[in-house]
Amino acid sequence: MTVSPLAALPDDLLSLARSLDAETLPRVIALRDWLVTVAARMEDSNEVLSGFLAQLIDLGLPIDRAVSAIEALHSEYAGIGRFWTREEGTIVRYLPHGDRREAIYQKSPFAHVNRTGEWLFLDLAETPDDLFPVIPELKEAGYRYYLTIPIHFTNGAENAISLATRSPEGFGKHGLTILRLVMPSFALITELRATSNRLDEVLRIYVGDDPHKAILSGAIQRGQVTRIRSAILFADMREYTRISSSLSPESAVELLNNYFDCLVPPIEDEGGEVLKYLGDGLLAIMRDRGDDTGGAAQSALTAATNALRRIEAANNEGRFPVPINVGFALHHGDAAYGNVGSGQRLDFTVIGRDVNLASRIADLNKRLGEPLLMSKPFVEHLWGNPHTLGAHAVEGFEEEVEVYRP
Repeated sequence: MTVSPLAALPDDLLSLARSLDAETLPRVIALRDWLVTVAARMEDSNEVLSGFLAQLIDLGLPIDRAVSAIEALHSEYAGIGRFWTREEGTIVRYLPHGDRREAIYQKSPFAHVNRTGEWLFLDLAETPDDLFPVIPELKEAGYRYYLTIPIHFTNGAENAISLATRSPEGFGKHGLTILRLVMPSFALITELRATSNRLDEVLRIYVGDDPHKAILSGAIQRGQVTRIRSAILFADMREYTRISSSLSPESAVELLNNYFDCLVPPIEDEGGEVLKYLGDGLLAIMRDRGDDTGGAAQSALTAATNALRRIEAANNEGRFPVPINVGFALHHGDAAYGNVGSGQRLDFTVIGRDVNLASRIADLNKRLGEPLLMSKPFVEHLWGNPHTLGAHAVEGFEEEVEVYRP
């Protein structure tokens, strides 16, 4: 394999800049400026990559294929891969967690450059097929030269980008000089965007979609409260303490995850937001859509009934250690987001009378032996004739609460 074009380049950026002609250098500086200004404000990372590659091509680099792999902090995938070709543009692939992905990565050019910290330049005509698993694929697609560049973040995350060309002349000393000058700016904007995405994703995962937006917009002072008129859904697993008492911590976590897999998708399918996981329960809302408050109530009822069907199917399939039951309480009122806590440790939580009432109605599920109960304010937004189950005393409320079943 050939690496001599890289070895022939000086290490310092000033010497590299002086080696460029008077026409090319201002264009390279303009590309660096574009990365840290225009690209920094782009919402779509695919546009950043395609725009960067387009400008490199305009500068004379014969790029035919590019692949980037950037680590992500996400519960469902470990990283994001972007595959660009002249023929197809950009395709996004989410890189899964797990040993299989790690085994593939360790055999890749990306792992090699992250271990060495050096750029890897290959003349594919002189590169054995068994050097990396991707080499035969590159040769078969007609690529002639292949370059892999490490992108190290300040937090230690190891990422990389590769470029390939079908040109017999390759990237040349001129093209490699341009890349040496612009890659620090590309790495900087890539890290800034990745850091922003990490913060956004982590907050969304742990506090929900709308609360995370409120936090990022500055709603972080203690005592700030935002009210949302909505249908309120409260779900609670019955006898969780007894069921989990004979399980290992790992099995108890698996039970809860399988349980929430039955509850959350129907809620999200109906446009609902899960605001809180409460041990073996959850709190979700369906926002009122203007004057159409009946739409929110109907969505909440549909989500609850679909979740009950999924629980029944999971029980029939033996997905739980023992068959489980869940109670749903549906109410309509105000869900209030508020910052609660002390000092530098706050919780962005959901509070208010209507939230408390929904949880108390969930307690009635057990007493009445009903899987789904609705309050009077909730059924007033529904069409049809739900069955009344009478008024019942609930803890913390002086007046009895009238409840219904579908």
